[in-house]
Amino acid sequence: MTDPTPTVACEGVSPLTGRTEPWMEDLLADPEQCAGLIREHGSPVNVLNLAPLARNAAELTDAARDEGVTLGVYVARKANKAFAVVKAADAAGLGIDVSSLAELRQCLELGVDAGRLIVTAAVKSDALLREAVAAGALISLDNGDEFADIVAVATDLAVTARVAPRMASADPHIAPTRFGLTPASWDAALQDAPAAVRLEGIHFHLNGYSAAERVVVLREALAWTDRLRETGHPIAFIDMGGGVPMTYLEDRAQWRAFWERLDVDRDDTLTWRGDRLGMTDPGAERPSAAVYPYWQRHVRGQWLRDILRAHTPDGTTVAEQLAARGLELRCEPGRSLLDGCGMTLASVAFRKASSDGIPLVGLHMNRTQVRSTSVDFMVDPRWVRPADAGAPSPAFEGFLVGAYCVEEELLTRRRLRFPDGVARGDIAAFVNTAGYLMHILESASHQLPLAVNVVRDGGDWVRDGIDSPAGSGTPTG
Repeated sequence: MTDPTPTVACEGVSPLTGRTEPWMEDLLADPEQCAGLIREHGSPVNVLNLAPLARNAAELTDAARDEGVTLGVYVARKANKAFAVVKAADAAGLGIDVSSLAELRQCLELGVDAGRLIVTAAVKSDALLREAVAAGALISLDNGDEFADIVAVATDLAVTARVAPRMASADPHIAPTRFGLTPASWDAALQDAPAAVRLEGIHFHLNGYSAAERVVVLREALAWTDRLRETGHPIAFIDMGGGVPMTYLEDRAQWRAFWERLDVDRDDTLTWRGDRLGMTDPGAERPSAAVYPYWQRHVRGQWLRDILRAHTPDGTTVAEQLAARGLELRCEPGRSLLDGCGMTLASVAFRKASSDGIPLVGLHMNRTQVRSTSVDFMVDPRWVRPADAGAPSPAFEGFLVGAYCVEEELLTRRRLRFPDGVARGDIAAFVNTAGYLMHILESASHQLPLAVNVVRDGGDWVRDGIDSPAGSGTPTG
């Protein structure tokens, strides 16, 4: 990260300072350019620079190579809908994980080789299966009914469907999941698998980011690989899905201090009306299961090394077990590959107080435009003041609210401090939002438009193809 720019001051009452990339600091140092993007594209605007993606992927593949393992990296398309993500992933030689018919079609129309696509949609329509099978994309096979559908499609098209059954762990130490079936259930379902379907690998999905849990399930997958190979299935890889961790914050001490004040000190001034943010385990590194662990010690490469260096019961490592079987390891990261690839800019609409006197700052955006399934966005916004902003208010502490007509329309539930006040026309910059935070929950409720996405193209910011005037999200060239 470069040194922070002299933007107008804004931080949490208990600060949580976000990590940034040099390109972000360059943009934040230019208030007029930020204002120009909002004037041209509206508020909020999602700003994307995909340069860090290849570096993030290399951190994973280099770690695997150092342990003697080949790693296939597939970018989770659902983490960010921009065509620029597809293009950057393809240029870096990465695969892409698609979760809908639109995502599949867009990748194919943008020239991605179907052999580098995996379809992981939780519910797959007949149209999605038909197009995936016809194109030759790999399909993560979730259940017996889906298996029957794929067999029917492949038979009708007179082609072989490429599949990887999704394994649900049978280990009692692993939390139950809605995804996939246990190996025993799959063994029964696949007993008479027709020639129209070829099992090429094993896929699994785990909730959360635990390296230790992935070690447990990888051991289970290795044992199942051996049984499937014995029955003639050419298993070539194990895919452990997503959940590769990243860290958003510069300082672990800030992360711990926030939760210490919220839980131990019972400081109700930190959050909106004393919201506990799902606090369940005050002693944990990740204090709340409802909040993404915005600071994590081991991320990407080191996290993967922890998995590959873990020992199996016979004393060998997971890496050695994979290599001995000639298996490729695969993963499907979203946010950790998009770390440093984007931020969201939104302009100030108003300043006011609630009926009981709580200071509020309204932004031209809604909470779905900077939120994943986590209950809050736990990074302090950066504050930009263009030359044509109005007169700033006196210093105060308050909360950011958005455009939806509901009481709980908080953009962040943490109290923020504005020592330089707030002016109409100021710009709030939410840093590092490219992975999931821009798109996974975005809503056009109230018929408000979705945020425009702009991407760095040479020296200019240009509108991404996903925002084509036709509104179809279909590449036109």
